[in-house]
Amino acid sequence: MHKATNMNEKQRGELLTILKARFDKNMDRHNGIEWMKVQEKLEDNPGKLWSLNEMERTGGEPDVVGYDKETGEYIFYDCSLESPEGRRSICYDRVGLESRKEHRPENSAIDMATSMGLDLLTEEQYRGLQQLGDFDTKTSSWVKTPPDIRKLGGAFFCDRRYDHVFVYHNGAQSYYSTRGFRGSLRV
Repeated sequence: MHKATNMNEKQRGELLTILKARFDKNMDRHNGIEWMKVQEKLEDNPGKLWSLNEMERTGGEPDVVGYDKETGEYIFYDCSLESPEGRRSICYDRVGLESRKEHRPENSAIDMATSMGLDLLTEEQYRGLQQLGDFDTKTSSWVKTPPDIRKLGGAFFCDRRYDHVFVYHNGAQSYYSTRGFRGSLRV
């Protein structure tokens, strides 16, 4: 996260303004959480602020979705209605990407998330996100895949159709213009 120093004071201020406006607009996502406490944490963690900027820059519309009392961390998820546009048309991971003989996408979900300082949502986290709204009704998102499934070449993705959340599988080398990934970040 050494890139955090690339954000100047003006950029940090602009991002905090965007995040606060989204926080205020979507209070049902984070009942009982005070923005000023979130902002203090963000200002004390420039690397995490940089990661949130990357989430925002790629269309994720990050927002606070919870607070972990044990660790004292605020939890952010990508809350864009559809899978973030700047993170679509990607394989699941580097192994899947390199296994493609032709028509390789530019990147993979795991590599992008790592470079942004994020974790992919798990299936459980994805289902939790769907309790806050109707997400991925036209797109789908890669989710963290259990190692035993990944070892066999598969990877999981989720979407919302017919007012239900579905979990599917594909080869990790697959990619589609409507499939990206959603990230989580703890601050």
